[in-house]
Amino acid sequence: MLAVAGDSAAGKTTLTRGLAQTLGTDRCVVFSADDYQRFDRTERTGTALTPVHPDSNYLSILEQHLQLLATGQPVLKPVYDHTTGLRTRPELVEPNDFVIVHGVLPLHSKLARACFDVSVYLDPAEDIRRCWKLRRDTVERGYTDEQVRESLAAAESASVSVIRPQRAEADIVVRFAGIDGRDDPPGTPLSAEVLLRNTIAQPDLAQILQPTLTRTAHLRMTRDTDGRPVDSLHIHGYAPAEENAAAELLIWRALGEPDTEVPMCLGNTGTGIRSTPLAITQMLLRYHMMRGSR
Repeated sequence: MLAVAGDSAAGKTTLTRGLAQTLGTDRCVVFSADDYQRFDRTERTGTALTPVHPDSNYLSILEQHLQLLATGQPVLKPVYDHTTGLRTRPELVEPNDFVIVHGVLPLHSKLARACFDVSVYLDPAEDIRRCWKLRRDTVERGYTDEQVRESLAAAESASVSVIRPQRAEADIVVRFAGIDGRDDPPGTPLSAEVLLRNTIAQPDLAQILQPTLTRTAHLRMTRDTDGRPVDSLHIHGYAPAEENAAAELLIWRALGEPDTEVPMCLGNTGTGIRSTPLAITQMLLRYHMMRGSR
């Protein structure tokens, strides 16, 4: 099982969508941890709680369901409609070869974390995440700009105290951002920094990446937030398309698919822009899920 954690609009659904397609929709279950809402939108209006606060979620039930799925048992999962703000009919979730759980709080408790084979925390630059949330919530969920900005302000306390601390618990941390000092043209994909912690067996990328592809990706040793050394994979969104394609193919084949081409579903941002940093991140997660990291 894979956990994809991150703040609201951090890119969890986008990352998960392409990853699930490469694993095979007939073999992969995608499971939203954000469906465990205690209140619908109207009920929550009369409280001081935001949807991302732990007290707004049935986290004990989520923990039970994760344990059941991890041991190969089905669950009857609640469903929350983020467009209408209503809880709808529960759905039966059957375990499968691969289970991807995404949401704002899947790594919140030790019990939940113990259910996962590998975990990733998405940590985009905060100004980028806020832009993504503004666009998503106004276009897809019917909010006004002002409502989204108020929601961001109201959720900031929970983000700082509850959501962002999950970063320290993840096996992999991914940060999408631009690169300071560059004046790239509009439409240039964001770059990414991927921290590969030694809590799981990471692929030996030093043996995969070639010197001729350093404009697309390179590996360096850095310090994690706790001061410990950690491998940091830098993937540049601005690199030439032909070099990006060569790097993607090299990494894809080195990570277990030697005779196939890179699936087009990888790197699909859903905005008409294809992202090599996203594609390579998805490849790394797929590698872990295919191998079984622990």
